[in-house]
Amino acid sequence: MIGFIAENLAPIMFLSLIVVLLIGYPVAFALAFVGFVFGFIGIELGLLPINLFGAIPDRIFGQMSNETLLAIPFFTFMGLILERSGMAEDLLDTIGQLFGPVRGGLAFAVIFVGAILAATTGVVAASVISMGLISLPIMLRYGYDRKLAAGTIAASGTLAQIIPPSLVLIVLADQLGRSVGDMYKGAMVPGLMLVAVYAAYISVIAFISPDKAPSLPTTARTLRGWALLGKVVTSLVPPLVLIFLVLGTIFIGLATPTEGGAMGAVGALVLAALNRRLDLKMITSALHATAKLSSFVIFILLGARVFSLTFYGINGHIWVEHLMTATPGGEIGFLIVANLLVFFLAFFLDYFELAFIIIPLLAPVADALGIDLIWFGVMLAINMQTAFIHPPFGFSLFYLRSVAPTRAYKDRITGATIQPVTSGQIYLGALPFLIMQLAMVGIVIAFPQLVTHYRAGHIEVDPATIQLNVPMPGGDNPYEVPGGSPFGAPSTGLESPALPSFGADEGATDSP
Repeated sequence: MIGFIAENLAPIMFLSLIVVLLIGYPVAFALAFVGFVFGFIGIELGLLPINLFGAIPDRIFGQMSNETLLAIPFFTFMGLILERSGMAEDLLDTIGQLFGPVRGGLAFAVIFVGAILAATTGVVAASVISMGLISLPIMLRYGYDRKLAAGTIAASGTLAQIIPPSLVLIVLADQLGRSVGDMYKGAMVPGLMLVAVYAAYISVIAFISPDKAPSLPTTARTLRGWALLGKVVTSLVPPLVLIFLVLGTIFIGLATPTEGGAMGAVGALVLAALNRRLDLKMITSALHATAKLSSFVIFILLGARVFSLTFYGINGHIWVEHLMTATPGGEIGFLIVANLLVFFLAFFLDYFELAFIIIPLLAPVADALGIDLIWFGVMLAINMQTAFIHPPFGFSLFYLRSVAPTRAYKDRITGATIQPVTSGQIYLGALPFLIMQLAMVGIVIAFPQLVTHYRAGHIEVDPATIQLNVPMPGGDNPYEVPGGSPFGAPSTGLESPALPSFGADEGATDSP
């Protein structure tokens, strides 16, 4: 029995983590608990050194000094300030008026505002709750199908997962060891395509069943002509300027994601002040929520470090690599299995938990297979969106349930009695959008150039082709043969030019 446990400690450890998570134990503590328990088991079995856990302080301080993770509180604070300043309400009202004459206009407004909020806030909860409070009563007032209205709001809020500056993209880039800027560039096209797919679905529903997605009645269109144009400019220009301030500076290389997040946080404060909605209560509330979310992320990360220390110590990463590379179909087989695993675990785990538990196990396998890790990360980010609209545990569904009416009420505008929105209607409404997200995963697998365009401006150099000809003092090179190249290799005429020599006080450098 002891021999069996010793030989299969890695799979037993992984399955034990799943069991502890299913019991409902908090994720951060579940990771640390399983890591410590199996670490002691490995030490007792002689599989791990007795001083194994002496490495934990170094791993903790290594994470705490990771500047990339500073972008998380900055972007969170920016999103919370914008959400509390009423920007979402202004956008929904204005774009709803703009699309009012069109069938399904309110649903289009929710989708496009969801995309704008995703590019400015990056926080799913803020987007779903804002649109649920503002748009859902209006959609119910004018006869929208309850399932369509609920599904549109829940799914549009998840766009904050894939459209930069998404928090999950920051975490994925960190876990994959890749640039956040490259991750943002790679995710932009699939994110905008997902917006287009949502809009196309609403168009089809509005064409087939106009009663499910009607246009706004004439009496509800309070803005027309120049008044509408002026409000559109006033509502859209500030968030678009903020989007450029954050994403534009990152894409052109002027700022790091952390610096872009800091500028975004300052910009959000400025916008709130210009709208005369900035006060101490709002700032205090946003700071408190930011501290809670940041602490949540850091505790999960530290728990994951304890888990991975033991898991890697017992060669768990090698077990995962052998397991995944043994799947039939090679690279495509691995991608299918990896996405099925993430999709299944998304029933029980949220995106931070998936990023810290699953990605470190899958990334080395993907790298060994020669898969572009940015492409791999964006693909999994789209898949991880489903964690928010998975019945019955999707967080977006819970957010919407918390603000949707649970009993009949009288509408304050029309005076009509509005029936409540049931949980079943919310779940059923989310299913078509869940299918669309999975279809987008397949599209990204089939057309990797949708993501890999991020490499267009990169200069890639094969180290094997680099030749250095370093002259000796006085111009003589003892390693050069007559008519040949350095080290006696045949001359090709393509040798690199000689490097300048450095003085004694100039040669010290950290660059390779």
